Amino acid sequence: MRTVTAHAFLVLQHLLPKYLSTRLMYRLSHIETTGIKNFMIRRFTALYPVDIDEAARPVPDGYRSFNDFFTRELADGARPIDESADSVVAPADGTVSAAGRIEHDRLLQAKGHRYSLADLLATDLDDAAAYVDGSFATIYLAPYDYHRVHAPLAGRLLSVRYVPGDLFSVNSATVSLLPGLFARNERLVLSFDTAFGPVAVILVGALHVGSITTPWTGELRPRRDGMVELLRLDPSVPRDVSKGGLLGWFNFGSTVIVLLPRGACDWRDALVTGMKLRVGERIGTARAARR
Repeated sequence: MRTVTAHAFLVLQHLLPKYLSTRLMYRLSHIETTGIKNFMIRRFTALYPVDIDEAARPVPDGYRSFNDFFTRELADGARPIDESADSVVAPADGTVSAAGRIEHDRLLQAKGHRYSLADLLATDLDDAAAYVDGSFATIYLAPYDYHRVHAPLAGRLLSVRYVPGDLFSVNSATVSLLPGLFARNERLVLSFDTAFGPVAVILVGALHVGSITTPWTGELRPRRDGMVELLRLDPSVPRDVSKGGLLGWFNFGSTVIVLLPRGACDWRDALVTGMKLRVGERIGTARAARR
């Protein structure tokens, strides 16, 4: 029965006007009328296991809209960062969807489904080649998770590339059924230079993810069509990022993918599908990448 329901949900997504429903969700989540936004926040925190004690501001009155609450900052000290020189830390709260070695240029999406580095990065082969036989981790952010994304390693931001695409859900049912999902959906590719070689952090859009924001680009709204765009970065925002530094945030649930080059990282043995993560905890050991 569960498999039938998952297939039905996938068929529904093909029929659903995903961009229209995402725009409607965006507008609803930005309503600032006190009674409406407080009602939405209270209903959300009643339905989902949100730890409101971690929030930096009072809930719901400290937030001007549901989206303001959804993309909330946490109180100081809520996510301590592992400061070991060789640690790779979790970039997001969420659940491990898949993690391990990249098999030449192929990443595991789910059992029976793989996709290519070039398709994911939507870039030339030289850029994708940097991660051949490297390591990857895919982390799913459920609607109730903290939705800010942080740096897994200290480094310097080199570029931010926007890749237009579709807006399928990234929940486990869709991931298991839809081939090449992460290379089909809208995404933002952040490329870094680190002491351990190049690192890519990919923020994957999804159904009802009304926007993705970074300090360097501001808010980016979804668009289905157009060319891959190398975005202009705000020159007033420093590009050097500390480990655990803020990279951006999602509106509604989505997925983060981290790529490291060959030999640059050994994941923890416990980093397996289904593992729950919190920002800043050690998920791997970094080493100088093998050229």
